[in-house]
Amino acid sequence: MNTAVESNPDRLVHVPLGERAYDILIGPDLIAHAGGEITARLKGRKAAIVTDEHVAPLYLEALMDSLQTDGIEAVSLTLPAGEKTKSVEPLMAVCDMALSARIERNDCIIALGGGVIGDLAGFAAGIVRRGVRFVQIPTTLLSQVDSSVGGKTGINTRHGKNLLGVFHQPDLVLSDTRALDSLSEREFRAGYAEVAKYGLIDKPDFFEWLERNWQAVFAGGSARAEAIAVSCQAKADVVVEDERETGRRALLNLGHTFGHALEAATHYDSSRLVHGEGVAIGMVLAHRFSARLNLASPDDAARVEAHLQAVGLPTRILDIPGEGLPTEVLMNAIAQDKKVKGGQLTFILTRGIGQSFIADDVPASEVQSFLEEMRKA
Repeated sequence: MNTAVESNPDRLVHVPLGERAYDILIGPDLIAHAGGEITARLKGRKAAIVTDEHVAPLYLEALMDSLQTDGIEAVSLTLPAGEKTKSVEPLMAVCDMALSARIERNDCIIALGGGVIGDLAGFAAGIVRRGVRFVQIPTTLLSQVDSSVGGKTGINTRHGKNLLGVFHQPDLVLSDTRALDSLSEREFRAGYAEVAKYGLIDKPDFFEWLERNWQAVFAGGSARAEAIAVSCQAKADVVVEDERETGRRALLNLGHTFGHALEAATHYDSSRLVHGEGVAIGMVLAHRFSARLNLASPDDAARVEAHLQAVGLPTRILDIPGEGLPTEVLMNAIAQDKKVKGGQLTFILTRGIGQSFIADDVPASEVQSFLEEMRKA
């Protein structure tokens, strides 16, 4: 007898990828209804949950109870929180847990946490038995609007961020908006950088809406759900068009080439810089660099910087606490970026707000002189 109880989400975004199509549900209390949503879609009756030490005390018990109520046998692994968990040893620990629990291809690995847990668990789901089902339950704004959607998984290495991984689409994403109430202000702001990114890529009206309504987004309620839904739909549209990032999907990396270099240069030390903060600085740098190359007006860069500053995000390299970041270190990190092709640097640049494009022939000398200037500005 199926006892599954489905929830009533505020928003639903469908990602139409043929046999790999899935739904993104957005609304309150989805963690408590996860069992019903999973059993309504997946045949397997076993799950391996991956979470971290910050999230587990808040939501793991509720998730386990929901799965048990709906007949899903679950095991869990709680890992240390932070970017350093995206590495080989934790990946092997997740795989070992799944195999020890005899997770089969129709069973699922569940990511309960932020982007680090989602990327790690998704990678494990993609390689255990050459691919098992995967459910994302993102608990941060950043993961709800970005990393949980699109199937990109991976871990970091000493050579750079996300350099080992696979494309493995989730079978379901449950974005519980009530989970965001437990975030620190800093974490929420960091996630907001990715929300703003979608407006800056190709939705100038959405960016303008955020300029007017960002305080309501921070406060919660319908504005927050709307911002998450618009962001997820924007990413879903790009993913459907370019699932494996051979073309237009690269636009989603606006601000990320600079941002990833800043993260690598700070050794992924979250006390100095978290991902969303790196993206915020990176987006300002991308607009400033575009203005420097006479592609866009300096007024656009100033407008982007003003908005991100208003919400409390860092916007300059000098905003990063601790010792300065040498240009050589930043250039080395950029050279290892996945978007480098044939030794040529690829950046997402812009001709104005909502007019980003892929530039795959950016001279390294221009980037180096620009960064040398920005380190002091």
